[in-house]
Amino acid sequence: MKKILIISLFCFSTLYLSAEDHVMSATHHEEPQKAPASLSLSLKEAQDYALRENRTLKNASLAVQEAYAQRWQTIAAMLPSVDGSYSYSNYCGYSATLSMAGNNVEIKMPNVGALGLTASIGITGQGIVGALLNNIAIDMKKLALEQTETALRSSITTSYVSLLIMNDIHQLLDSSLSNIEALARMTQKTVDAGAAEQTTADQIKVRVNTLKNNINTTKRNIELANNTLRALLAVPAETELILTQKVGDLLSAETVLNLLSEDFDINRNLNYQMLKKSTELAEKNVHMAAWAYGPTISLAYNYSNQQYYGEGGMRMTPPNLVQVSVRMPLWSSGKRAAGVVEKKIAYEEAKNTLAETTDQLGIQYQQLRYNLSNAYETYQNEKDNIEVTERVFHSTTNKFQWGAASNLELTNASNDLITAQSTYVEAVLTLVNAQVELEEFLNNK
Repeated sequence: MKKILIISLFCFSTLYLSAEDHVMSATHHEEPQKAPASLSLSLKEAQDYALRENRTLKNASLAVQEAYAQRWQTIAAMLPSVDGSYSYSNYCGYSATLSMAGNNVEIKMPNVGALGLTASIGITGQGIVGALLNNIAIDMKKLALEQTETALRSSITTSYVSLLIMNDIHQLLDSSLSNIEALARMTQKTVDAGAAEQTTADQIKVRVNTLKNNINTTKRNIELANNTLRALLAVPAETELILTQKVGDLLSAETVLNLLSEDFDINRNLNYQMLKKSTELAEKNVHMAAWAYGPTISLAYNYSNQQYYGEGGMRMTPPNLVQVSVRMPLWSSGKRAAGVVEKKIAYEEAKNTLAETTDQLGIQYQQLRYNLSNAYETYQNEKDNIEVTERVFHSTTNKFQWGAASNLELTNASNDLITAQSTYVEAVLTLVNAQVELEEFLNNK
């Protein structure tokens, strides 16, 4: 009795402490860190910060850990399991009456304590294949994590450059507005002195209002770009972002030429890797379905010990029991055969998709290279255009101030500058997107 109680208490204490540790670890949360008031970041620092803090990436990382846990569950189902039990029965003084040779014999029912221990193991072909499927699932989760990482880096790059170019345009518009406002004041004084018509001053005032509207639009775009970058970095709206690099630092001919000269290795492409793993998964599913015809082998050992308290009692249960069983499926009305056929068809579909994608990736690589080359040439042209139109605008402004240029020439120069700014922004963003897409395709870190 003492041994039974000691064993029972030990098992209960162990289970209680392990459960308490599990609950404590599950409910433990790190203290949330206070959001920084400002962040001064280069592009690389912004990417590294996002890789640490972005919640979408954290979920992708947790999905990998979840896949590992699922694999262990599959493996553990084929490993030995041990269950223990203890029960105590009190019959409250009841006596059973047994008739033997015409005589009634009264048998007291003593209180009884029973200790049981069962160890078992079961192995199936489907369980083994299932563990292999879990390995492929882990690889696919890792690839999904890598894809999320790459997409996050690309989004950071696009948002970072967008914010830089918007800030540059804002400064350029502010400078243009200062010049036009100075001209507007000078022209109005000329009108007041009777040396010019009011129409000229009004037309210049229209240009002032147009520039102000463009500046307000640019401010809204800057705030949008800031909020987009904040969301990717997982920082609150009140955090100030200070970008330490310039557009010229990030868009260079050397970077573009190196990227264009890089050879395409299809095995590095993440989409190809994911499709290849999907094809492997489809192949293993065929094996899984085929193993539905396989046997299930089970081995079990049972130990039972009963302790009677008082007189009487019959030990009817053997203390040791070993069981070995083999279960073989015989007939399922074609269900298992149809399952195998279904998985084979899915495998053929996966192989066709992989072969088609392999051909398409080569074509896509050539198109992405062309897009980048064309985007860089356009960027160079628009960069020269905005410098030229800015010089023309300032020259026309000076000429107008001294009466050597007409109001129409000033209006045209102002319109050309605004158009050049718009096309320059579009060219920069097109170049960044083309560069990011090719880097993602080549899986460059």
